[in-house]
Amino acid sequence: MDKVQLYINDNKERFINELFDILRIPSISAQSEHKEDMVRCAEHLAVALMKAGADHAEVLPTAGNPVVFGERKISDTAKTVLIYGHYDVMPVDPRSEWTTEPFEPQIKDGRIWGRGADDDKGQLFMHIKAFEAMCATDSLPCNVKFMLEGEEEIGSAHLYDFCEQNKAMLAADIILVSDTSMISMDIPSITCGLRGLTYMEIEVTGPNKDLHSGIFGGAVANPANVLTRIVASLIDQQGHITIPHFYDKVRELTDAERKAFNKAPFSLEAYKSSLDVADIEGEEGYTTIERTGIRPSLDVNGIWGGYTEEGTKTVIPSRAHAKISMRLVPNQDFNEIADLFASHIKAIAPSSVKIDVKFLHGGAPYVAPTDMPAYKAAERAIEEVFGNKPLPYYSGGSIPIISGFERILGIKSLLLGFGLAEDAIHSPNESYGLVQFERGLQTIPLFYKYFAEA
Repeated sequence: MDKVQLYINDNKERFINELFDILRIPSISAQSEHKEDMVRCAEHLAVALMKAGADHAEVLPTAGNPVVFGERKISDTAKTVLIYGHYDVMPVDPRSEWTTEPFEPQIKDGRIWGRGADDDKGQLFMHIKAFEAMCATDSLPCNVKFMLEGEEEIGSAHLYDFCEQNKAMLAADIILVSDTSMISMDIPSITCGLRGLTYMEIEVTGPNKDLHSGIFGGAVANPANVLTRIVASLIDQQGHITIPHFYDKVRELTDAERKAFNKAPFSLEAYKSSLDVADIEGEEGYTTIERTGIRPSLDVNGIWGGYTEEGTKTVIPSRAHAKISMRLVPNQDFNEIADLFASHIKAIAPSSVKIDVKFLHGGAPYVAPTDMPAYKAAERAIEEVFGNKPLPYYSGGSIPIISGFERILGIKSLLLGFGLAEDAIHSPNESYGLVQFERGLQTIPLFYKYFAEA
């Protein structure tokens, strides 16, 4: 491993420059105008894998954005690690809040600034460069496969079929994923649980055209008014989701389990300060850690209708819309929750409007055992690099395809992420600390070493 670390140290500046080349590609999967950028980014990564030491790498088509697959095989008897990451990024809106150009990365205050710096280009690129270091020093102890997709930020809709169609090609002993975060650099952690997701859209339609709010106001149902009443009713004063049967399959933790869960270091004052909020809110009777890790939630992700430009326009909008996501915990089925949501919305909607409810995407929760060999190998590698044994951590986020991997491929995933809360993923001014990038590069080769020995 000394040879590997020396190679990494000697090439760190080049690694950063090469990462910048990828960050400059605006691979926004949610926006159709970036379709060519998706292909360009995939092709760039395939070339990067070949240069890093892959026996072969290719860009494979799907019904959506392409998947980059690469592989290096060292022996028939060695363990195989399948690295998963995604090269698509979130839109940059609101653009006015960025203090740097989203797709012109720069280093400032010890951090890499730009869209995708953490999520997930910076993190997946650590794996390519760690792989390069092991190949260049003849230190690779496992067979390695890469599967890099371009649709994670929009639900990985076409990756499920890709996995079904390529089970033999994707066979591995463990799937290694760096698309999650740690508690902090001083308190490292390994994500062993993810919440599931159900993502819905509501459309409320009233009159057949926008109406003058003076002439018709008070006589015709305003879709925006109706929608806001519906949305507001979905969570009660105790922070409890009001959809009938929503909690039926949620397992209540025992007092002992809750006590153990809350042992993770957490400062409520620091949490509020970092977000610039005076207070928090959520489901009554649960701590902030519990609310974001082991309890389900419901949030409006977007709501619109009527006139929103500069100045005034006195109208009753013909339509109003909302996008709503629900984070789920183990035993909750995302399809069942989608049905419960749709039925409830239609049941409470007044007859004065028409309601259309769409399921956009979703995925099941995921739990990784802390006693599997891959977890133990990662635990040992992190402790060696960080100087502290990592804590098991349940993330409030969702990566729906992870549970899909287990169902389709029969392979567990190890969520070895190096992000931090301050990286502002999905927000303006996303960044990734240089120390996070460097420690990731140091940790990944050690994981291979200890996993191969397990």
